[in-house]
Amino acid sequence: MRLLQRYVLFELLRVFTLMITVLTVLLVFVGAFQQATSQGLGVILVLKILPFIVPSMLPFTIPATLLLTVCVVYGRIAGDQEITAAKAAGINVLSLLWPSFILGGFLSLGSLILSDQIIPWAEKNIENTIACELETIFLEKLRSQNQIHDPTSGISITVMGVRDKTLLVPTFRYSPPNKKPVHLQAEEATLEFDLTNQQVILHISKGHIDFPGKPRFFVEKDTFPFPLPSQTTMAKPRHMSVKSIKSELIELSEKKIEFEFQRDIEVAMLLALGDFERFQSPEVNNDLPQDQLQEKRQNKLKTALSSRFALSCSCFFFVLVGCPFSIAQARRQFLTSFFLVFLPILLFYYPIVLLAINLAKQGKIEPTWSLWAGNAGLLIVAIHMLRKVLRN
Repeated sequence: MRLLQRYVLFELLRVFTLMITVLTVLLVFVGAFQQATSQGLGVILVLKILPFIVPSMLPFTIPATLLLTVCVVYGRIAGDQEITAAKAAGINVLSLLWPSFILGGFLSLGSLILSDQIIPWAEKNIENTIACELETIFLEKLRSQNQIHDPTSGISITVMGVRDKTLLVPTFRYSPPNKKPVHLQAEEATLEFDLTNQQVILHISKGHIDFPGKPRFFVEKDTFPFPLPSQTTMAKPRHMSVKSIKSELIELSEKKIEFEFQRDIEVAMLLALGDFERFQSPEVNNDLPQDQLQEKRQNKLKTALSSRFALSCSCFFFVLVGCPFSIAQARRQFLTSFFLVFLPILLFYYPIVLLAINLAKQGKIEPTWSLWAGNAGLLIVAIHMLRKVLRN
């Protein structure tokens, strides 16, 4: 690598490393750390999961940080007349830009690896850490907020205080689906978490229980099992690798083919028997709720697969736009140049991408091409800016 390109690349790496470190630290400690502690999670638990939170933030912070980096570096170079000096020496401006293009390409690849491998691994570690510390999380939340309410499982707990692992004057309310709630109040209680059977075992001492339609009665000591807050067994597409997404898409496609084959056989039997009234049934019209859920799941997986590549490549397209723009705005401050180029991206690029993602999840548009619309717009702007910089 020649001296001039090496100088530009080192400047880019130096500024990018500094900015991504500062931005990540600010987001983690000002945002995630504060949010986690406000939810009642202990400081030790937050510190345990903190290393796994950072990778989840990087795919969102890298593109904006890289755009700011090229605005700083190329804006300063152009402002110091180094671009003019290079042109006077017969050096093409593109030779000064290709280090940033290479860096943008590598960071796009890095963002893809983060989204595909690192983030799913980090999410599994967060889940395992929280599962191991579930009792601590539960008690810390009760200690800080004095109540827990989970509408999914129908469990609500209110306490006067927590001493070690003992709940003081707890009140429990359990509302099973389509049934009247059960109330329980005790002087003291302890909770035992059975992760194997996915339940919480409640040990009460000197309590009163109110069952619907029955008189209130007193118990000296008793044990009651409750289900853990329900968690979906279906992984989020964002937390899955590309290989896992493709594997599940193949499985869903095979199920759809099998269902259509069975439906065709049933239609043929109905035609043979002359039972034409059953043609209006949901089984024949493909209106079963489970089939609709599978279709929604398939749309979400396809959208996640396409968006992963499109959003990862946004690093490269941000560089394509930011470099010539910052050179053209050489006389301005680098922060001014950054806001002038980032504001249109914020107002147009991200809304277009989010709109395409929502429509693709609903199955209204094809994600394989629609999610690249934002990048295509950036490419058109970049070509215009590059032509302007090379000409002038």
